[in-house]
Parts: sequence; C-alpha cells; structure tokens
Amino acid sequence: MIYSKNIRVAPEIAYDSSNLRRFLSEQLGVSLQDMTAVLVLKRSIDARQQRIAVNLSVDVFVNEEPPVVDFTRQSEYKHVENAKTAVVVGAGPAGLFAALRLIELGIKPIVVERGKDVSARKRDLARLSREGILDEDSNYCFGEGGAGAYSDGKLFTRSKKRGNNERILHILCQNGANPAILIDAHPHIGTDKLPEVIKNIREKILFYGGEVHFNTKFTSFKIANSAVVGIVCSDGTEYDGPVILATGHSARDVYHSLNTQGFDLQAKGIAVGVRLEHPQQLIDQIRYHSKQGRGRYLPAAEYSYTTQADGRGVYSFCMCPGGYIVPSATAEEQTVVNGMSSSARSSKWANSGMVVEIRPEDLQGDDLFKVLEFQLEMEKAAFVAGGGRQVAPAQRMTDYINNKISATLPSSSYVPGLKSCNLSEVLPSFVDRRLKQGLKQISNNARGFLTSEACLIGVETRTSSP
Repeated sequence: MIYSKNIRVAPEIAYDSSNLRRFLSEQLGVSLQDMTAVLVLKRSIDARQQRIAVNLSVDVFVNEEPPVVDFTRQSEYKHVENAKTAVVVGAGPAGLFAALRLIELGIKPIVVERGKDVSARKRDLARLSREGILDEDSNYCFGEGGAGAYSDGKLFTRSKKRGNNERILHILCQNGANPAILIDAHPHIGTDKLPEVIKNIREKILFYGGEVHFNTKFTSFKIANSAVVGIVCSDGTEYDGPVILATGHSARDVYHSLNTQGFDLQAKGIAVGVRLEHPQQLIDQIRYHSKQGRGRYLPAAEYSYTTQADGRGVYSFCMCPGGYIVPSATAEEQTVVNGMSSSARSSKWANSGMVVEIRPEDLQGDDLFKVLEFQLEMEKAAFVAGGGRQVAPAQRMTDYINNKISATLPSSSYVPGLKSCNLSEVLPSFVDRRLKQGLKQISNNARGFLTSEACLIGVETRTSSP
C-alpha cells in the first residue's frame, strides 16, 4: 500500500530520515517494520513564524517496494549529423537547452560561443579575482555555461509561464545534477558542481551530431531577401541556417550590431544597486528567529525582501546564502559585482543584490541605448572609485545610511579587495535616495538587518538586459 501525505513538521523531523519514519509510523498507525520506504517528493521551509516548520509531500510505502527511479535515464535524442542545421549563438543555459531541443526535433545545432569551454574559463576567473586581469571574452558572464556556470546555478523562477520546469530539472539530473533539485522549493546546483553538468550537456550535443565552437564571436547576421539565413563571426567564418540568438544580458556589442543591421530594438527597464554582504550567522538568526541561528538541521537561511520608494521597486536580487561576491565586468575600466554559492552553501557570508528599479522614462532623451549607457556609466564610476584592478568601492551599511565614509570595512568574501568610499558619490542620486529609503523600510521589518557588520559593495548592474 502507498500513502501519499502532505505534512508540516519541525526541522529535526524533516531533515532526519529516522525521525521522519517514526513520525509517519505514528501518524499512519503503521509499524516501522512494515514501512519499506519513505520518498520525499517536495520540500519547503516556512520561516514566517517564530516556530520554523518544513512542508513535505511524501509517499510512504507499506509492505510494498518503491519504484526504482533511474535519474540517469536519458531523454530521447536523434542523431542529426546529416540533418538540416540551425545556428545557436551563445552557450549559456538558453543556448545549451535550445541545442538539445533542436536535436529532439531532428535539427543539427551549430553552437557558437565567444568564450572558452567551462574548464578553461576557470583559469581566467582565477586570474580575474586574484590579479585583476580581465579577459573580455572569458569571464563571469562570457564562456560556456554563461553567467550561471560560475555564479551560482539557482534553478527557480517566480514566473508561472515558463513551460515545463520539471522537465528541465530532470535533464539536469540526467547530466549529473543532484536529484535533490527535484524536491526543494528553491533548487540549487552550486558553482562547484555545475561545470561538470554543463560539460556533460556539451558532450551530449556533440555525441548526437551537433557542433560546438568556442572562441567564436558573432558579429553580424547573414541576410538574404530580408530574411536571416546565417551568421558571420569575427574571424570571417560563416554558419548557415535559421538563428537562435542566446547571447545573454551583457553582450552589448550584439545590441549595437542588431541596431546597425536595422533590427527593431527597444530600451527596457533594469534594476541597479549594490551587493549587500552580511555574516551568514546573522541572517540565520534573523530568518530563523533564534540566537542560535540555523541549528543542526536547517540549511543556511535565505531571504527575499521587496518594498517601494518614490514609486519604484527596491528589492533583494539573487540572494546567495553561504556565498561569495565575485567580479563580473566584461570590459576594461568597469567594476561590476555578482554573487554565487557552492553546493554546500558553507561560507561564513551571505550576500544579495539590493537594487532599485529603473525605467526608460527615468532617463533623459530618446536614445535607444540610454539604459545601456546609464548602466555602463555606473560601472565606470565604480571602477574609478575602487582604483582599478577590480577593487570594489564599499561602505558599512550603517555608514551608508548615515552618509559617513567607513573608517574600516568588515571582512569580505570579495577576493580582489575593497576600498572604503562614499557610495552616494558612485550611485546616481535618484538610485541612492531610493536605495537608502528602501533599506530603512526593509530593516523596519527585519530587526538586526541594518547593521555595521554588513557591507555594501558596488556596483550591481547586470540584473537583466537593458
């Protein structure tokens, strides 16, 4: 017999298999000896109340063996080496999954990526963090796997219109991801595990007849009779076929190329601000309502905050519990920061983007690229304030609110280093004003969040495409 149950239990029950079995035995009136298996199907933490609870969906098998689930069982793919071709520009998540879908449809994908393969990228990222030496085509934004490969690998969306998310998670498991991503409400692979998954996806594309070309930079479309028929790359190489453009939010040269070739583009809103870094223990204490923090069973705490300031949203973005802040510039004389976590989320810091909504009408003029240029000017200002080599401008949280340059800065996960400065001189005035107001409002509802132990690090600008 199989019992399907939705239960709400304490962490020490949810995260301890023996305790969970005993709890279910009592709930169902079934002996432990007769329970052959307990499968956890879904898991989420509810930290809204003083007493933390974990919601579980489980199947309990009594005198019956559970089905054997092979997470490595592959989706159905076709050999396409001799099929018609389509070109995929960009080997980030969108590009890689587009290539897999093309193979399923019997079309040969030709994937071109301006950066290096995921293993070679790692060396360039080490040089960027330790020496401040930037490769403009191989960095935290560009290269196989895209921005997520070495900056976290979160796998959840609030959108209800993204199609079959479960299928995507299963494909990731088939390529080496931990099956726990099928269970957790906020699934996460981690920067240390994701590169191997990406490599496996690439090898699958190649095995079934697709092509993947690294260090191959798109420059323009081939157009015939007003239709796109292929692409031209910076070395003169051409690839033919319909094109999927999956170049991410940071390939500014691609937008300019599209504009030059007469494609219709439109400026859109983004969000900009800073990375806010707290001690993880403090976030655990705030979110789990306990001076002891997370305790033995709970994971590193997350948060998601949002408010309004002068008619614009102010909110946390890409929160990384037990994480690190990394340099994410894509060109010289820019300083941009982002966040990441390993699979264990075990560092002593927590970080999140704290950003302010920007709309095109907030900026003067009718220039198509005015939001992009606004973004770029912020990054240049941060570079100057930090003094170069990816050193980032920073300020203690309380000092920022009080317009005071910090005499000292707390320890930080940001390897290139921090320079104390007045971030109000780096951020545009209307961003600065709203960010201060938003942080105060958020802190009113999260006692202890506004603290001198936290540090604002600038700037966070690559939240989405401009």
